[in-house]
Amino acid sequence: MKNLFDLTGKVAIVTGSSKGIGKASAEALAEHGAKVVISSRKQEPCDEVAAAINAEHGDGTAIAVAANISDKDGLQSLVDRSRAAFGWIDVLVCNAASNPYYGPMAGIEDAQFRKVLDNNILSNHWLIQMVAPEMIARGEGSIVIVSSIAGIRGTATLGAYGISKAADMALARNMAQELGPHGVRINCIAPGLVKTDFARALWEDPERERETNARVPLRRIGTPDEIAGAVVYLASPASAFMTGQAMVIDGGVTI
Repeated sequence: MKNLFDLTGKVAIVTGSSKGIGKASAEALAEHGAKVVISSRKQEPCDEVAAAINAEHGDGTAIAVAANISDKDGLQSLVDRSRAAFGWIDVLVCNAASNPYYGPMAGIEDAQFRKVLDNNILSNHWLIQMVAPEMIARGEGSIVIVSSIAGIRGTATLGAYGISKAADMALARNMAQELGPHGVRINCIAPGLVKTDFARALWEDPERERETNARVPLRRIGTPDEIAGAVVYLASPASAFMTGQAMVIDGGVTI
């Protein structure tokens, strides 16, 4: 049982990992033995996270490769440079996403809607296409998509975002059918409200935070570390018989 979460020798790419859930996930994967690739839009924040991981776990544990999820060539470069550094990819964590619009669907512009769909669904599809063949060849691999509870319930202000996150769950289910016979697993995590920049307006204001917490059975919002544990689980042998699923981690909001 002690080796269920051992990731020694595994290589993981984590998008959107310069902060928030992605950063916490990369740190947790490294803590459990994995080599990690830190990626977000800007190189400097990625360098800082990679340097901190290397300082704690040894040089060569992490590398930093900036990539914009809207740029297919940039994502291919991310994958290629990860292979060049570490030889192969065992784990892909699709965490990066965007939401350029907050409000009713009636007001969203076409360009904003397309950006949400492209960044939150199509980019994940691209990355899966890029890493799946080598996972299939080796007969193992784990892909994790960070979705959201917005994908399993309605919202009056995050409609396009919720649609994209529901599509991520469908993407995982369908790819699980395709990849499962080859030993490759793919799952989603559906966090509730977590203390990240995305939700800053809801937790920086004490009154709004109290109101939000009152609606959560655990009476608080989550932290990035509390999502990172699920990423480690889905990346590790502990979840070897799990694929095509969406883990809801929301303090009980959706019950």
